[in-house]
Amino acid sequence: MVARLVIAAPSSGAGKTTVATGLMAAFAGRGLAVSPHKVGPDYIDPGYHALATGRPGRNLDAYMCGTGLIAPLFEHGARGCDLAVVEGVMGLYDGAADQGELASTAQVAKLLKAPVVLVVDASSQSRSVAALVHGFASWDPEVRIGGVILNKVATDRHEHLLREALGGSGVPVLGVLRRAPAVATPSRHLGLVPVAERQAAAVEAVAAQAEQVRQGCDLDALMALARSAPPLHAEAWEPDVAVRLTAGGSVVPTLPQTSSGGTPTALRNDCPQPVVAVAGGAAFTFSYAEHAELLTAAGAEVVRFDPLRDEALPEGTSGLVIGGGFPEMYGAELSANEPLRKAVAELAAAGAPIAAECAGLLYLARSLDGTPMCGVLDADARMSERLTLGYRDAVAVSDSSLAAAGARMRGHEFHRTVIEPGAGTQAAWGLRQPERRVEGFVRQGVHASYVHTHWAGAPEAAVRFVEHCVNGPAA
Repeated sequence: MVARLVIAAPSSGAGKTTVATGLMAAFAGRGLAVSPHKVGPDYIDPGYHALATGRPGRNLDAYMCGTGLIAPLFEHGARGCDLAVVEGVMGLYDGAADQGELASTAQVAKLLKAPVVLVVDASSQSRSVAALVHGFASWDPEVRIGGVILNKVATDRHEHLLREALGGSGVPVLGVLRRAPAVATPSRHLGLVPVAERQAAAVEAVAAQAEQVRQGCDLDALMALARSAPPLHAEAWEPDVAVRLTAGGSVVPTLPQTSSGGTPTALRNDCPQPVVAVAGGAAFTFSYAEHAELLTAAGAEVVRFDPLRDEALPEGTSGLVIGGGFPEMYGAELSANEPLRKAVAELAAAGAPIAAECAGLLYLARSLDGTPMCGVLDADARMSERLTLGYRDAVAVSDSSLAAAGARMRGHEFHRTVIEPGAGTQAAWGLRQPERRVEGFVRQGVHASYVHTHWAGAPEAAVRFVEHCVNGPAA
């Protein structure tokens, strides 16, 4: 059994990331193996979590993966650890729009049977804090709020008033944090600046967060609370098992099959191991750890490369995955790497499978803010003032290297760019909400879309992609 805590707040901006990351780093500094997790589709916070713990930050998304996978994915990530810290999303009870508690921090806490620590921005209030904490603690009796950490406390007098107000609430104060500029993390148009772009500054910020937590929180009491979580009785998710079940037809019967109707080629021992290149570096920081694990389980060799630095794709590349990130911040540098842009275009022209999400979509476009990109797609992208954000219920419009036409998958959009046209002659997805529209591009082996997906909830995507890698030409 892994001791565990969920770090939540009444709303966004209360300091969840600072507290969660500081706790992870502080407990790791005690020599504990700490497993970091994040509720929802966020890619940036897990980068700070990984820096704090030395382990991959993993997401727990009940909308994209389903409620039944939350505990198994948690057990997979936390295997062998002494403590797991789960950072929540938005406010404690906020989840997918018009879906009740689905994908909320509260729902994940219940699925994990984990106690919740409520981080409260105490600035501009004193006695009212007790009413706020009481309301959150009593709203859902299945959510156990085991303590509160008061953030942005101004003075000793302010702390005294807050503690006095909470004295009769039944919710213990487990930490008090003063305002501290050193722990702040800079933000921009899509949230925090990723770790990969800050490097030394990010290391310093995480160290400052750990020190603030060590000084202001009762780590022993927090550990005792974490150990009070009951056993989960959930089998850990295994990428090999997910792939085998999928390939065997018990999950999705429409996967590519051999001519004899048996196991897909990519999973057989008698076929070569395809190389799948995965974009990384400062411009492409968004990815889920489970994607690479599923590709490996499906028989691929996953090789990472940096489009800002590498002038060629990894040797023998037969498939390419380009996830999310911030190409708009590195447009000139990406464009200047003409040899790589040419290599990507040639790979696409050869019909090799390419899966591109959001930032990857922009990189494959003809241009981004007027700067030449790879030119794989007959489309141009630009920054806009409008934020596009939310979960998506998607249906595959066209057969592609990721999905058969008609297959359903859940995903998430989060961007401030637009691409024109918004869909190709063969679109990638038909979106059912918040408004009905088609979007994205399918062209030969290319599947490019704004929609981020989590393949743990759809392992058939990884199997299908690797199958197309085996049958397609190598770069």
